[in-house]
Amino acid sequence: MGRSRKGRDISGWLIVDKPAGMTSTAVVNKVRWAFQAKKAGHAGTLDPAATGVLAIALGEATKTVPYVTDALKAYRFTMRFGVATNTDDAEGEVIETSERRPDDAEIAAALPRFAGDITQVPPQFSAVRIDGERAYARARAGEEMEIEPRPLYVDSLELVARPDPDHATLEMVCGKGGYVRAIARDLGRALGCLGHVTDLRRIWSGPFDAEDGVSLDLVEELARTPELDAYLRPLEEGLADLPELRTTAEGAARMRNGNAGIVLTSEAEYGDEAWASLDGHAVAVGIYKAGELHPHRVFRA
Repeated sequence: MGRSRKGRDISGWLIVDKPAGMTSTAVVNKVRWAFQAKKAGHAGTLDPAATGVLAIALGEATKTVPYVTDALKAYRFTMRFGVATNTDDAEGEVIETSERRPDDAEIAAALPRFAGDITQVPPQFSAVRIDGERAYARARAGEEMEIEPRPLYVDSLELVARPDPDHATLEMVCGKGGYVRAIARDLGRALGCLGHVTDLRRIWSGPFDAEDGVSLDLVEELARTPELDAYLRPLEEGLADLPELRTTAEGAARMRNGNAGIVLTSEAEYGDEAWASLDGHAVAVGIYKAGELHPHRVFRA
């Protein structure tokens, strides 16, 4: 018989403004410890050097992680022209240099080719799996790999500042799986000058904004106290991109048993994925069909 996982049955989202220098996994582990939570996960990895929104789900909220992971995300980043590195950021080794520097008009003219549905080759130092092994592990061992291009939707990519001829600050809104480092690398090559990321911040992710995030210092200061619980946000916020359908107590009971349950109102069309609520609390996520929700993800009361 398996051992039960110790910890509190606590559910919700904590939005952390991740500091530079820590892995996303380390931040999740710190938050889980601070809340003494049984279960924790996050919606989208940030590079160790990156800062900004790291949305951490506890307990039942982990069931909503895919909906935040799949949502659009916004990044503000600064890239340096004239230098390529093996990691596509400032942490890596310089592998090539260029004396050329683009002007603002050249940058603006190049950006549209990186918008819409594009393909992107992830960096050599990335978490993608190559033959079952993380690319970064093989890259650290000195191996250079052929990584297949991957589809990426870029909603927008804009030049927002030009601190000096060597640097540009941009903002990008994109879908799941985007590597900002790869955008900087490819933009630098498209401009004929090379480039890499020197600073990266995720400013929002789905329904969550960096300005609403808490610091890890505050998490540590309030760890294992009721005051920290006050910063936890409802798990329902992770379902913001899905239609909400109200149900009855009987409908909720049926859905929590895995059966279709009646919904009273519908913002969804037949066949849409939606979530059912009772008194404002999530009951289940499922497929809406003719006045009922057919659940495939159920939340404990």
